[in-house]
Amino acid sequence: MANAIGMVEFISIARGIYAADQMVKISDVEIVTASSVCPGKYIAIVHGDVAAVEASVATGEKEAGEYYVDSIIIPNVHPSVFPAITGTTMPDKMSALGIMESFSLSTMIIAADAILKSADLQPLEIRLGNGIGGKAYFTFTGDVAAVQTGVEAGKNISEEKGLLVNAEVIPSPSERIIPSLF
Repeated sequence: MANAIGMVEFISIARGIYAADQMVKISDVEIVTASSVCPGKYIAIVHGDVAAVEASVATGEKEAGEYYVDSIIIPNVHPSVFPAITGTTMPDKMSALGIMESFSLSTMIIAADAILKSADLQPLEIRLGNGIGGKAYFTFTGDVAAVQTGVEAGKNISEEKGLLVNAEVIPSPSERIIPSLF
């Protein structure tokens, strides 16, 4: 069962592509995304069963060598994290809006998982580094209380690592702002 996610972050795009190739060759994992991110880094995100993801990430770390930045493994990731990373989510309806912003890509994935597990929430998008100077943010919706609970869960993760930029709750977002979120 593909319920684990792993990510390796590199400071070399060329080495990142090479390592991502090795990561998918070593074990039965699927690539969620593998791409360059600002400012000139590369990330490889895979999912599969826990053992396969662990082997894949270990290979990515080894192959990264001096180009290694960070890595994560989340064994029982919330299933909505995958489509949020690829930007393929569409909520049933837009209620309150939560926005969590971090200096760390990997911390944002961990925080998004915690946010989605904390309350009845729907993800909009996890934006990882592209066009935002290497930062990351996560947008999500639900009723006001659920969004506030989610923001607190995300803050606990991000503040623990000292990587939180900001978090906001918009109880009733304007219809005019909603199109810019997708």
